[in-house]
Amino acid sequence: MLTEGYFSNNVNGGFFYVPSPLGERLMIPVRYLEELKTAPVDEVDFVGTFIEMFEGKYTTFGSRSTLHPRTVKADLNQHLWEVMVGVQEEIPKCFDEIFPKCTGEEWTEVHLVDVITRVVARVSARMMGGQELSHNPSWVAASIAFAIDGYTGAQKLKRYPEFLKPFAACLIPEVRNLAKYYHEAENAALPILAKYERTADCPQHLLAWMHDAAVGEEADPRFIAGILLKISFAAIHTTAAGNSQLIFDLCAHPELIPLVRDEFHRAINDDGKIDKNGFFQMQILDSIMKESQRFNPLLLITFERIVTKDWLLPDGFVIPAHTTIGVPAQAIAMDPKLHPEPETFDGLRFAKLRQATDDPETKGKAQYAATNPQSLAFGYGRHACPGRFFASAEIKAITMYLLNNFDIKLAEGQPRPQSKEVETQLLPDHGATILCRKRETDRKFC
Repeated sequence: MLTEGYFSNNVNGGFFYVPSPLGERLMIPVRYLEELKTAPVDEVDFVGTFIEMFEGKYTTFGSRSTLHPRTVKADLNQHLWEVMVGVQEEIPKCFDEIFPKCTGEEWTEVHLVDVITRVVARVSARMMGGQELSHNPSWVAASIAFAIDGYTGAQKLKRYPEFLKPFAACLIPEVRNLAKYYHEAENAALPILAKYERTADCPQHLLAWMHDAAVGEEADPRFIAGILLKISFAAIHTTAAGNSQLIFDLCAHPELIPLVRDEFHRAINDDGKIDKNGFFQMQILDSIMKESQRFNPLLLITFERIVTKDWLLPDGFVIPAHTTIGVPAQAIAMDPKLHPEPETFDGLRFAKLRQATDDPETKGKAQYAATNPQSLAFGYGRHACPGRFFASAEIKAITMYLLNNFDIKLAEGQPRPQSKEVETQLLPDHGATILCRKRETDRKFC
């Protein structure tokens, strides 16, 4: 419906309504994004759509606090490359403990999404609270289960009429479980915060930065612990989904793997690590990531907002109050005017665009983490995903460790696993497997 609506209504201004399991959405043309991205948050509400999608009133998913986006933008993005040093130290440990044991002789079946989710949870914890958090198994388990139970609980709540949801929330086991995950978050985060306050150390992790940036009620350590748990939902499962889709695509297009490995060996330094310049040099992998995202974005609709009052656009069009708006991001990504032969998976598509121009703006738009009206998987404007730069580097580091240490492929005759459509989401197949075999290399990424 989104694809049909996008292509049939472009000639008529681009507006169209589409029904969804979450209610009717008004799809808006991208020409209005510049105005709407700066609209007051109480009139064009971003967080409200997230709370609606995940029944946040009962699951606690969604927060109107700006502590975490402020900190990610001001501190994590500024110190990204120092953080990635620790991340790259953590990845081999994760694979040693989580990845199925493989030999160099036989292929081993791997349930990819589950394994990658656990790796990403550990690696993300290193960014959030250093080794003390990443080596805390209770935290890692809670950070994964919080999202799963919250999502499952939200789906169960949606079966009830609104007036029964307060009672149902008390009975649904997954919703009731959420309180214990907050308790686990406090047990994990509070000692780290207390240690930070006692010492003069300046750790490069999110907990310390949130501590320093907190004002008013945000300064309560329990508040920070709760925010950390909510960040884990965004940081873990979205990144794991993108990373899994990328690996599925590499298995489906094995001719790309040698190109990525060669690029990696040109990018690493003498210690076998990727530094800031190395990450920027990995344009082939970045291109494959963006093409993978183009085919399988996590959300079919982005830039979702609840318009709380009649909103007059410059050309006289009025968006009625209480309308949920959005942009059909996946349909736009398949527009042949923007991407020639859009149904063809071309892993080098965006690398070619970057190589064909000297214009910095054009080069920038072709990068995986870029947000613009032609590439909306990460949203747009001030509410675009602030952690997308970390996610990009994290996916590259995890993928390169996998490719450098293992051969990967799909089973004989197995097609590329199909994504699952759930409401307005496009999720990787959690039951899908790939085959892995240990490989020997002259220069290990460690």
